[in-house]
Amino acid sequence: IRGASYEETLILLNGLRLNDAQTGHNNLDIPFPFASLERIEVMKGAGSTLYGSDALGGTVNFITAAPRHTEVRAGAAMGNFGTNQQDAALSLVRRKFTEQLSLTRELSTGFTADRNYRNLAVASETTRNTALGHTDILLGLSDRPYGAAGFYGVTASIPSFERDKAWMAAWKQALGKQTTADFAYRRHTDVYIYTLADPAAYENNHLAEYYQASARRYEKLNGDDTVRLYYGADAMREHINSSNLGVHARDQAGVYAAFDARALRHFSFNAGVREELYTGGRQVFSPSLSGAYWATSRVKLRASVSHAFRLPDYTELYYSDPVHTGNPTLKPETSWSYEGGTQVYLARELTVDAAVFHHRDTNVIDYARAIGATTPYVAGNIQQLNFTGTELALRWQLPHQQRIALAYAALHGAGSWPANTQYLYAFNYAEQSGSATWWSKACGFDSRFRLSAVQRYGGNPYPLVEWTVGREFRYATPYVQLTNLTDTKYQEISGVAMPGRGVMGGVELRWRAK
Repeated sequence: IRGASYEETLILLNGLRLNDAQTGHNNLDIPFPFASLERIEVMKGAGSTLYGSDALGGTVNFITAAPRHTEVRAGAAMGNFGTNQQDAALSLVRRKFTEQLSLTRELSTGFTADRNYRNLAVASETTRNTALGHTDILLGLSDRPYGAAGFYGVTASIPSFERDKAWMAAWKQALGKQTTADFAYRRHTDVYIYTLADPAAYENNHLAEYYQASARRYEKLNGDDTVRLYYGADAMREHINSSNLGVHARDQAGVYAAFDARALRHFSFNAGVREELYTGGRQVFSPSLSGAYWATSRVKLRASVSHAFRLPDYTELYYSDPVHTGNPTLKPETSWSYEGGTQVYLARELTVDAAVFHHRDTNVIDYARAIGATTPYVAGNIQQLNFTGTELALRWQLPHQQRIALAYAALHGAGSWPANTQYLYAFNYAEQSGSATWWSKACGFDSRFRLSAVQRYGGNPYPLVEWTVGREFRYATPYVQLTNLTDTKYQEISGVAMPGRGVMGGVELRWRAK
């Protein structure tokens, strides 16, 4: 997001942190089936005032949903690359109680050698209304073994293997209407075998555990509820026991407050501060300031400035293999983000959104070595890396249940780093990207067609085309998913090939109680 790497994007589940302290490569190892999700919220720009470390480029929050109906759903699909999927969900709804069990299983022989995988995720979500308030209990686990050809800078001709397992238990408790408390425990294991043909030669076993808790509250400061004060505190403990990284622990705690006001139907204003403390007595202060102004009933102007930071993960600090070397003297990343934008409502069905942003990143963490060298990459800090970009988006609601969305983004990076140096991740950002998406519901068919194009730094642009169409009947929805229709050969991470043309067909069955 906006030039940020996978390490610099914060991943949340119902507001709880999922970023992996072992390595950011595991940040999206979410221990829940997507079938249990209601929506995904994406906030662009720095978000450390609310959430602390890692929210430099943006924050992605996966939101689960309590079921609305008592029902049973089951689905299956098959496709090329030896892919098959099964999923199921059982929901029970009562006046003060809901329960949803969900399961997803997927496997593939791989689109190329050593890229096979087998995914399993199971989850339970229980909600209940009590005298204290709304209670939500989440339990989830996942198991994902896969072939890792070309991952982490390793030559793709060397077959590698990795298996990630995750367990999570979370409890969200409302205390009245204005206060919530969260508690969560997460456990993640990662087994990585560098050479599959000789597992004993180089094998990593990592076990990480996370404990987190937070309390959040807001106060109404005036009678019409246009002025509020939000505040809270959170804490986390991270612990890792690794055959390669050693045994380490890190504690973090933060307090924050945000003042939010809306006035005269034309102005909105938000000012927030956060003080974060972490192991070793170190601290980070992250303020933010944003405002918006309705110039007319159709034109809204906005601007913001905010601070963010990221602590190095344990792989960056201590890891060692034939290709990489960690650095225990790494400094945390810090960033200042600035944004200005406008929304124009040209008609009831047509909206245009434009934004200009700039963020200045200091001590950016990446692996580097001299160009042409064969020595391992060594983790280090890039002194300064600045990004300036623009974003344009158009959303148009057409007659007959059709929608069109167009988007374009351009990004320019500049800064200070050593000459003749090769980096692994920091300079893999998209200089230009665009997409056009069309949704349609007609004659009983639900269709989504998307065309996108990306040009990464120093590379050539490549197109991606996908199309999904389904037909909903009373008890069944058959569908077809087509991905990478142009069979484009491309890499999102250097050295890691992405799949070619994919074809998947399936059906979902459902029964809903009256």
